[in-house]
Amino acid sequence: MKKTAFIFPGQGAQFIGMGEDFYKTYKESKEIYDSASELICLDMKKLCFEEKEKLNITEYTQAAILTTCIAILKAMKPYEISPDVCAGLSLGEYAALVACETMTFSDAVKVVRQRGILMQQAVPIGLGAMAAVLALDKEKVEEVCSEIEGVQIANYNCPGQIVISGKKEAVEKACVRLKEVGAKRTVPLNVSGPFHSVMLKEAGEKLKEVLEPISFKEHHIPYVTNVTAEYIEDTKQIKELLTKQVYSSVRWQQSIENMIQNGVETFIEIGPGKTLTAFVKKINKDVKVINIETVKDLEKLKEI
Repeated sequence: MKKTAFIFPGQGAQFIGMGEDFYKTYKESKEIYDSASELICLDMKKLCFEEKEKLNITEYTQAAILTTCIAILKAMKPYEISPDVCAGLSLGEYAALVACETMTFSDAVKVVRQRGILMQQAVPIGLGAMAAVLALDKEKVEEVCSEIEGVQIANYNCPGQIVISGKKEAVEKACVRLKEVGAKRTVPLNVSGPFHSVMLKEAGEKLKEVLEPISFKEHHIPYVTNVTAEYIEDTKQIKELLTKQVYSSVRWQQSIENMIQNGVETFIEIGPGKTLTAFVKKINKDVKVINIETVKDLEKLKEI
């Protein structure tokens, strides 16, 4: 039996106007934006469709992307496509949990709003950095990171693309060394912090307190966690995993490979951008991948 996975993007996928056509077309989508605005006291419509400066600031970005992903998910309901598994890149993991019906949208958007604030405040701007490493085997990147204190792998995105994170000087030193051992390029990322590095451990511990009162429902649809790239069915593990995820490597390539090994043949990226679609195609060109970013994209669901 063919299996389908719903996958959700993380920070960096945002753009002005994301989800606006869903807001205008579907009552269920509009309700998600309106509900988010009320729950976290932010004008989500203005933030996603009009704001320019705030949308790219972490403490606002995360809630905006989650809201857009779920607004699009609601519009997909008439197509009656149920996922066999869900996953999300970093922040996208919260949308995956909502799609699995183990976390309510109201809980998710409130937690994500706090997550964004905690990550934004964790490290003073200028002390940390991130960089993409292109066209180098992960083993070599791991080796260089193990030799330089203060830098680690933040994301295993796909073959030929790994992101490193940590102290600014350590990341810069690692970039020089990585080019020496064969990286085609290293690209500094325009981010406000060293995400998915131990520098954010304190933010992770504070997030644990935010998660403490949240109830996770038993779910029949599993999700794959970034931290281990494994299927998670036991809700008791979720809080610990979401805490660790803030300062641990995002094992996206390994997550996709695990889902394919478990029979997933179709991946549906739900949310702004096509980043995950590109990653999946690089990981395995034989699986079917579609992205749902606009109302027009819903037509693609007829092919499933």
